Amino acid sequence: MIKAGVALAYWPWLTYEEQLVLAVLADELGLDSLWVSESWGQEAVALLGALAARTERIGLGAAIFQIPARKATTAAMVAASLDVISAGRIRLGFGPSGPQVSEGWYGEPFARPLARTRAYVDVVRRALDGERIALPLPEGAPATGLAKPLRLLATPVQERIPIYLGAVAPKGLELCGEIADGWLGFMLDPDRPEVMLEPLLRAIEQAGRSREAFDVATIVPVCVDDDSDHARTQVRPWLAFYLGAMGAREKNFYVEVAERYGHGASAREVQERWLGGDREGAANAVPDELLDSLAFAGPADALADWLARYARAGVDTVIALPCGDRPATVRALAGALSAVPSAG
Repeated sequence: MIKAGVALAYWPWLTYEEQLVLAVLADELGLDSLWVSESWGQEAVALLGALAARTERIGLGAAIFQIPARKATTAAMVAASLDVISAGRIRLGFGPSGPQVSEGWYGEPFARPLARTRAYVDVVRRALDGERIALPLPEGAPATGLAKPLRLLATPVQERIPIYLGAVAPKGLELCGEIADGWLGFMLDPDRPEVMLEPLLRAIEQAGRSREAFDVATIVPVCVDDDSDHARTQVRPWLAFYLGAMGAREKNFYVEVAERYGHGASAREVQERWLGGDREGAANAVPDELLDSLAFAGPADALADWLARYARAGVDTVIALPCGDRPATVRALAGALSAVPSAG
């Protein structure tokens, strides 16, 4: 049976007060998980700590922690601390971000993102497993010679905290299938799952890993409204933001995904309008065909069949990014789960 979570995104899209309301609601409704993001504003660790104190049973995930923001040993400390605070409910999501954020905001080189991600996850796992860790200093940096390997003093509640990777490019998807416990996707078309899921599932198989132990999860903008056209207006700004702002004209991973789906011209138009300062025009340029393939915008009674499309595509967890009347959308999502037709 497909599971459903809620993406709480980041400020200013949702305020802190809205995030708390939705978190408590999702917890009360018995949904699977809450997921918090960070960009160059709201920081995810602080919010996850607040959510841990306000919820009781729902899973709490990072979607994602940006790798250039923290040393891997710091990420292990964060994971262990949050896992204790939440009584064992933490799920880690990591991603290298992009060159604009990594180099411009964090002052960290973006070169070799796959190798850096692999090494980062390895250190996090080893630290959480109780191994002694001594990170190398930057090449050429002065050293006292007094460094020593240290073991993480905090003990997580979970024996193995699950690690997810955010990825959309084929090589990143392959790495995710090889080393992670789950995938955090975005812009997955459930009617064309092979575009993203084929390299992911192939890597899981080639690594000799169990598909059943791997969580295929994807974030999807969702707006429940009887007026589908109005609902689309609530979703469009999200897609326009990722196509326009999350990258440069020369390199935007989400535009490249749209191109793989055959929507390259539309995606480039959205990007050009956004980069030209016309954000409203960028949102209006997102065509219905592209939006309806990557999001839900419609009445509540269509939600169950829509969720079934993801289940048939091989998705285990749909993480809804609620738009419009957000509490109503979360309630409708929870109500639809029991009515989802069999994926068989």
